[in-house]
Amino acid sequence: MIRISTIFIAVCMVLIAASLGMVVYAAAGFSAAQSALVGLTSLTLFALYQAMAMRQRDRSEANEQVADLSRGTTDLARQVGEFGRRLAVVEAKLVSSQSVQNDRVKHVSDEIGELGTLVQQLAASVAAHEELLTAAARSVIRAEAAPAPLELVEPVAPPPATVALAAPVVVAPAPASETPPEVVSNAALTAPAAAPAASSAGPTPHPDAARLLPAVKSAVEAERFDLYLQPMVTLPQRKVRAYEVVTRLRDQADQPIAADDYLPIADAAGLMGRIDLAILLRAVQVVRRLLVRNKEVGLFVNIAASTLADGAAFAQCLDFLEANRALAPSLLLEFKQSTFRKLGAIEAEHLAALAQRGYRFSIDHVTDLRFEPRELADRGVRFIKVPAALLLAAHDTASADIHPVDLSDLLGRFGIDLIAERIEGERAVVDLLDYDVRFGQGFLFAAPRPLRPETATTAAAPVPAAPAPQDINLDPGKIPQGSLARIEPARVTGNAALARRAAGPF
Repeated sequence: MIRISTIFIAVCMVLIAASLGMVVYAAAGFSAAQSALVGLTSLTLFALYQAMAMRQRDRSEANEQVADLSRGTTDLARQVGEFGRRLAVVEAKLVSSQSVQNDRVKHVSDEIGELGTLVQQLAASVAAHEELLTAAARSVIRAEAAPAPLELVEPVAPPPATVALAAPVVVAPAPASETPPEVVSNAALTAPAAAPAASSAGPTPHPDAARLLPAVKSAVEAERFDLYLQPMVTLPQRKVRAYEVVTRLRDQADQPIAADDYLPIADAAGLMGRIDLAILLRAVQVVRRLLVRNKEVGLFVNIAASTLADGAAFAQCLDFLEANRALAPSLLLEFKQSTFRKLGAIEAEHLAALAQRGYRFSIDHVTDLRFEPRELADRGVRFIKVPAALLLAAHDTASADIHPVDLSDLLGRFGIDLIAERIEGERAVVDLLDYDVRFGQGFLFAAPRPLRPETATTAAAPVPAAPAPQDINLDPGKIPQGSLARIEPARVTGNAALARRAAGPF
């Protein structure tokens, strides 16, 4: 597009050339043709000059643009070179760190291999020593049990029969635990009439199973269940961390039937499935009320081995737990140690179904400290309850694969917490702190407290000196208010904390 300045310059050049031709024609006396030729020549010269000037200006502008482009290319090349240098440094650091990491992993794996070899050697040495000690103990027992040669040679006069037979009459009022077995057996042989009197001396709430079975069936049919809660506390802070559900039945006279009395009868009669389902129903109600006040609280509920093995009963429990799987982080299912040791294909499949739905397990009724933490953790076990008396028997290492002092740390590596139960004295608490036990349960902290139906959202707070169960209204359903205000989450550290973050709040 032609610019206005170019048009203006062209017009000016035409006017100047015409003016020059007219001046030559008027002043110099040139003819009209000569004057026109002079004007045309001037116009041509002006046009050539303008063209050369414009070309020179365009060339200078092009040179400036090329120079700017060259400077930009140089700057871009410099930046690319800087980025390349930085990338090379990062790659060198990555290679170096990877090499260092590989060296560390190899070093750690070598150390783990050496430790494994040492542990195997130590286990073999311990087994050898244990065999030697067992053989020595057996030899000592045989030596003590062997009769002396003098007794075989010299005849011994038999003791008067009247003295041995009269002994039971003298010791009959004594407790059974203080009577030697030999005296009791002699009494049973010589005085059959006195045996019933001695056996009936001890008070028993339910004389025989024949009378207990109808009472248990009636209580299950009428759903006369009483739920008691016993807290678990942190050590040494003694802050409430969770509760365990303790169940008792009531007969037609509203007299409580303890779990130790009705459990064997109900298990033999095939009633445990219905009992566990009813307890789970009420436990879910309790958990919902507890979570209103504290999201970190947990509730331990016992499940019988017969329920786990019964397909029909377990299906009902599983459907109910499936419908309430949102409460899985706060509802812990508790099994006996013998149940985990005798798992069959059906029981293992049922446990896996519960674990897939987010439920975690606890082990109680522990009789020895022989555990496989990795296997238990894989099955979903997160807590193990050990009686304080068994845990503090550190000198008796024959019932454990590891010293009790190291048991809590070993279980913690696999995300399992150790709970010391049946704590009844302050001395036991002090000793348990040396074992790194972080949770405790027992009558020292609080006795099992019954639930009350007259309070909708409150519960009885656990206190160290709990009143006797008969002094409290045995009303199932609700939880008192004090304990919910005292529930605080326990501090979890180490690998157990990582497991807690992956499994849920509890």
